[in-house]
Amino acid sequence: MRQIQTAVLGGADSEEPLMLPLEAIELDAFRHRHEDDTFWCGLLLGGCGLQLTTKLYTDRVCHFAHHPGPDGRPHLCGRRARGVNSADHLYVKSAAAAWLRDRDLPADFEFIQPDGAPIGSVMDIKLPRGGLRVHLDQAVPPAWDHEGREPVLGVSVPVDRDTLIDRWYVHRIRLDSDGTARTVRIGTEAFARETEWFALDDCEMTVRGLSTPAVEQIVRSRSTRPVSQWGLAKARKAPDARARAQVLLRKLTDAMRVGSVFVVTQVRRDIAILTGVEGKLQDRLAAAAADAERWLEDQIQVRQELFSRLEEALAARDTVQIRQLLARVNATASHDRTPTEITIVDVAAGYLAEQQQAYAEQLQAQAAAKLAEQQDARARRAADRVRTLLATLQRRGDTGSPKVMRKLVRDLLHAASDAGDRVEVDQQEQIGIWKTRADIGRPPGQTARTAPAPGAPQTVRHQQVARRYWIKKNCPRCGAAAGKNCVTNARTGTGPVSKSPHYERIAPILADRQAKADRRRREPGAYDIACPDCGRPPGAPCASPSGGVHRSRAERAREANR
Repeated sequence: MRQIQTAVLGGADSEEPLMLPLEAIELDAFRHRHEDDTFWCGLLLGGCGLQLTTKLYTDRVCHFAHHPGPDGRPHLCGRRARGVNSADHLYVKSAAAAWLRDRDLPADFEFIQPDGAPIGSVMDIKLPRGGLRVHLDQAVPPAWDHEGREPVLGVSVPVDRDTLIDRWYVHRIRLDSDGTARTVRIGTEAFARETEWFALDDCEMTVRGLSTPAVEQIVRSRSTRPVSQWGLAKARKAPDARARAQVLLRKLTDAMRVGSVFVVTQVRRDIAILTGVEGKLQDRLAAAAADAERWLEDQIQVRQELFSRLEEALAARDTVQIRQLLARVNATASHDRTPTEITIVDVAAGYLAEQQQAYAEQLQAQAAAKLAEQQDARARRAADRVRTLLATLQRRGDTGSPKVMRKLVRDLLHAASDAGDRVEVDQQEQIGIWKTRADIGRPPGQTARTAPAPGAPQTVRHQQVARRYWIKKNCPRCGAAAGKNCVTNARTGTGPVSKSPHYERIAPILADRQAKADRRRREPGAYDIACPDCGRPPGAPCASPSGGVHRSRAERAREANR
């Protein structure tokens, strides 16, 4: 079965997708970056909703994997889509939501599943006026006449020639990998033209729907007869006047529908110079030209009112109105602007840029405040944890399992680190004592048998010293006098009597023993030097008939110890 390359962050219902790096060299950085995150086989990915882990390999691609089941056997997941593109619908939703939010366009998103299609094949984006239907694969054929839903097709979804001719253009969508994310690109495809691709930020929602920089060019090109690609010897027969008239009438209707002043002007001019048409068709052309004239006059008034409303919105500093009106101005009145209109547009664009910057700063301040609040809450919880662990260790004393004690101390150190300056001075002192007693923080290379530096942590076990030795000493920690056992509450010198002594009571005895052992190791014996009689090296026995050490070797060792 194909390995899992995508997951979601935080939980089974999450909509935040993530792609795992394929190479081992990149996975280490990925794990460090997401060390506090959890990965899930998301329900919106068609997954089982269980948590995932990362698998690192050097001889094949890295991937996500399920944890084994309770019986230790591999978990069986029915998720079908597992490749790098299996979370594309979540990336599209995230990118589209941010894009529409920047344009103050509220939208609802829905992953529909007509006829049982896999989740993620089709996504509806519902806007106050109209919307988009995104087809990421061929599971559901696009409905071109669906009211209010303009199709946007994945690169694998086919489109026939007649559709391209009738609709002038169709929109495409693709996703490119960018590290552990996917970037959305929008394409415009037209008949006899290569698909042109644009970043999502280069696109706009207009009265005619989704628009890219290529759309206006395609609309304009429809008003101009294409240059013949045939030589004089193969000149095609020009369409007759009636066919030309039908094309002009259809083009005029489409141009007026999408609000293209430029195209309407061009088509009206072509109708005026068209010859060879008579009868009712001539009457239709004349009526269409008159309608176009009135429409253009109305557009002049609409244009003036549009810029006037934009000026009023700027005076009132109505950000929502300014954004909406500027989008309409750019979509319907981008040509032949007067100096006054250019100034109004520049002021509006500058104002929106300032508002966007202020909004971004506000979001940053809110995020910083929320982070500070979360850190403060975390520190409070950690401080409570410090108090609980100290009380637990105090009750246990030196009894119980040393392994359990060291685990409690490690938890204590982590909690104290998270608590920061909320740890009180006396708590810090107790933490230091427990850290030493648990033998945590020993310098690298130092073992329990080497003499530690003054103040360095050391291994202490009450079993190493018999009671008859430590009972003769006073306990510097709980204050127990010679001949008395230690008590559990070392801070007050009270509490139940402990069968085991505090480590401070044993430490001097162990230190004295260690010093004596060190002195003994520093004094060489007879076998620590070479034998002057038989020439045997240090550590090797002498070659004497009796098997003992030669006298000269023993004498030299004694001289070395003087």
